[in-house]
Amino acid sequence: MTDRYASFVQSGAGRALVKRLGLPDPPRLRRHSPGDPLLPGPVLLGAATGGRLADPVAAILTAAGVDVSTGTTPPTAGHDDAAAADGPAGRDERAGNGGAPPGGGTSARFGALVYDATGITDSTGLRQLYDFFHPQARAVLPSGRVIVLGTPPAECGSPREATAQRALEGLTRSIGKEFGRGVTAQLVHVTATGDAGTPTSLEATLRFLLSGRSAYVSGQVVRVGTGPAVVPADWNRPLAGQVVLVTGAARGIGAAVARVLARDGAQVVALDVPAAGDALAAVVNEIGGTAVQLDLTTADAPTRLADHLAERHGRVDVVVHNAGITRDKTLGRMDADRWDAVLDVNLSSQERINDVLLERELIPEGGRLVAVSSIAGIAGNRGQTNYATSKAGVIGLVDSLAPALAGRGISVNAVAPGFIETRLTARIPLVVREAGRRMNSLAQGGLPVDVAETIGWLAWPASGAVSGNVVRVCGQSLLGA
Repeated sequence: MTDRYASFVQSGAGRALVKRLGLPDPPRLRRHSPGDPLLPGPVLLGAATGGRLADPVAAILTAAGVDVSTGTTPPTAGHDDAAAADGPAGRDERAGNGGAPPGGGTSARFGALVYDATGITDSTGLRQLYDFFHPQARAVLPSGRVIVLGTPPAECGSPREATAQRALEGLTRSIGKEFGRGVTAQLVHVTATGDAGTPTSLEATLRFLLSGRSAYVSGQVVRVGTGPAVVPADWNRPLAGQVVLVTGAARGIGAAVARVLARDGAQVVALDVPAAGDALAAVVNEIGGTAVQLDLTTADAPTRLADHLAERHGRVDVVVHNAGITRDKTLGRMDADRWDAVLDVNLSSQERINDVLLERELIPEGGRLVAVSSIAGIAGNRGQTNYATSKAGVIGLVDSLAPALAGRGISVNAVAPGFIETRLTARIPLVVREAGRRMNSLAQGGLPVDVAETIGWLAWPASGAVSGNVVRVCGQSLLGA
């Protein structure tokens, strides 16, 4: 589905009109292609006094071929504080100058700002955030990245430290809304226990968040804990040797997931209902995977699926629960069949499949469960009580299974897409569709590949320290948390 408004904004006439009227300004997002450098420019790395992560982060970035600058100012002189214009006009002025600061400044430009805030132990220490980010607010290249590293508040040694660390969430979410030009901002909570904070545990998350893979992810809080993290021999093929099951793989987001995971080296088992057999076959032929035609709501579906995986592959390293349906009506007008069908496909079938695969130990140590939720499961949605209930249940599945499976080395996470350009959103009435596209920090809808890239990161063997997360892929939607 084409976003004609976003295409118009990229034209000369569109740029002028947007600037004059203060209209939404969808930036052109940097998305991943194999072989791309991690970032379009160097990283400015800063740290609060007493921070524990700056050295591991510097090691990760240097090993990834990123030019790392330390200190609180760009390496070249020149900065214009008068250029700190707020709102659309300020963003347009900066973007219209090729990303350079207005007013003739010659400041260096950064692909990302990364700040280790783990040393902040009370509210007075938050001033260090201002001292680092204020001078650099206009020094980030278009589609650049901002990452703040903190300690989970529940692990802090005092109420004051927990208070200060919780404050970081407001900072990153505000930066995601202020910097514009496709710049995204995230908070990464890194546990202080075990070997977390080492390059092995952090590398996958930093690589994802800094790269074009995370184009439509912003304003998120990601938790990095402990868990088996295996660094791949080739970061362009981080899923090499992995057997991956993707349900609902015939179209839309599911097909994009199958393509991305195959691109990243996985052997993909693509599943969908028999009625979607032709579309499923086309996807499988394209990626060199295998197809399973199966209705997941039948009583014997979990056993049949487990038998297939055991006989053909002996295991399944990653299970991506993407299959889902909608049967929209307001609750007062909804018949029981609509309710039952949505809950069964979107939630109960996942539980049944998990139970059988785990009982038969077909998901090995280091395995991954990744489920697709929705911002409807976070914020609710009129006319979708059944869908929102099922997707909130998926979040509950992550919350309950992640700690239960930690001892087996299996991570459990979910993605929660916002407005994604698919054949389903194309059917939404024009006014509602445009509102869905623009009501986020990036002023545009996401693409199926954005969801797929996020699932890919959570599926990587190197992401074993990431579990129990629900990551929104919504451009930092104004709806939900």
